[in-house]
Amino acid sequence: MPMPLGPSLAPLFARLLIGVVLTAIPVAQAQAQALTPAETAQVDTLVTATLAKTGAPSASVAIVRGGEIVFARAYGKQSETMPVANADAPYQIASVSKQFTAAALLLLENEGKLSLDDKVSKYIPDITDGDKISLRQLLSHTSGLQDYWPQDYSFKAMSTPVTPQGIVDRWAKKPLDFAPGTQWQYSNTGYVVAGMIVEKLAGEPLLAYLDRKIFKPLGIKAIDQDLAVGKGYPQGYGRAALGPVRVATPAAHGWLFAAGELSMSARDLAKWNVARLNRSILPPEDWAAQETAVKLTDGSSNGYGLGVATGNLNGRRYVEHSGEAVGFLSENIVFPDEKAAVTVLVNTWSGDSYQEIAQGIIKTVLPPPPADAADTAAAKKMRAVFDQLRAGTLDRGLLTEDADFYFTPDVLADFRNSLAPLGKITDFTQMGKTRLRGGFVNRNYRVTFADRAVGISTYSELGDSTGTGGRIEQFLVAQVQK
Repeated sequence: MPMPLGPSLAPLFARLLIGVVLTAIPVAQAQAQALTPAETAQVDTLVTATLAKTGAPSASVAIVRGGEIVFARAYGKQSETMPVANADAPYQIASVSKQFTAAALLLLENEGKLSLDDKVSKYIPDITDGDKISLRQLLSHTSGLQDYWPQDYSFKAMSTPVTPQGIVDRWAKKPLDFAPGTQWQYSNTGYVVAGMIVEKLAGEPLLAYLDRKIFKPLGIKAIDQDLAVGKGYPQGYGRAALGPVRVATPAAHGWLFAAGELSMSARDLAKWNVARLNRSILPPEDWAAQETAVKLTDGSSNGYGLGVATGNLNGRRYVEHSGEAVGFLSENIVFPDEKAAVTVLVNTWSGDSYQEIAQGIIKTVLPPPPADAADTAAAKKMRAVFDQLRAGTLDRGLLTEDADFYFTPDVLADFRNSLAPLGKITDFTQMGKTRLRGGFVNRNYRVTFADRAVGISTYSELGDSTGTGGRIEQFLVAQVQK
């Protein structure tokens, strides 16, 4: 099951995470705004083109802007018996479910039935070192319990039904992978234990408790993924390597439970995103607790809270989680300061279609934040230097003594001979934050051509009041993936 965006910076949004870091739009400016016809057309084109390119059979998409759902649509073939997509059809959201399990524990804490600082052994016996693992550590993946499903395929045991206790007996009684609180390691096992605690204290099934406390009040229709099979439900698909897209055989009942058992439409998941933005259903302090990154014993943190990842994407604060079930992938990302959210659900667990769609929608529906004046001026300056190097000329008055030493006639010739043939520049963009290091200002850029891209790493003196930096200490170019 894929790990969330924040802690790993890996596969989800990797290309966006190295984007320009700019200032977020204040909450006060966020207003509900329906998609324009042009934006709707862009989303439609993006989704249909991505499905065609990747082979993903279908996608369900929802967009929140200004704190309201402004778009919900499904595309493609949802199953062999559903050739026309239904926007209300429930997709398996897998690990996006974890934030609901965490919310259930927070609600039970409000009811006085538990504390997140309680130890697991108080509620569930025979868990390895259960007297040392807190409920908070279960929810933040810092318990040390070994993950029962690290694979991205359905392993042998998953063809046989299982109970939560069966998962606990096989995986939660093994030696811990690390002492509780000392490391972060994604663990579905920890969430199975958390779900068992919810059911024990609530006196009803986890889904029934969530339905009563969250789903019905929000108008969300959520069902157990084990029941979301057959006629009228989206079907999961997959590919072996680059082979044909085939129907995926679902796992036997019970394998996701509190770690990822929920199925719902993108529109219904967006209702939860709206509740997060408006701080409804849960007390504001519970939302804040869920979105606060948990610290390890050494004081470090990777950005994961209680069932969600948090971080910063192009200057925008986000709350996010992804999910993977047999034949399904999902991405759900909320931008609290912009009062916006994007949900993408696909019925394949092969490829990155859900990532491409989510990235494209964010670029379409969220206006670019205002650029920093100093970064803009610096980019103009560095573009001019890059053009000089491609032409084989260089204003050495722009260079420090060290940079002047670096650009020997041979180096300058290599720059000219390798860069000049690349042709027309289609994009010149700063990548990542402007940083200070070693007494210099560091800015990096990505330059895109028709068939390739290069990266530029620059260091400049702190410079004058314009903030663009003084003389250039470093200007290095290397090929990067287009």
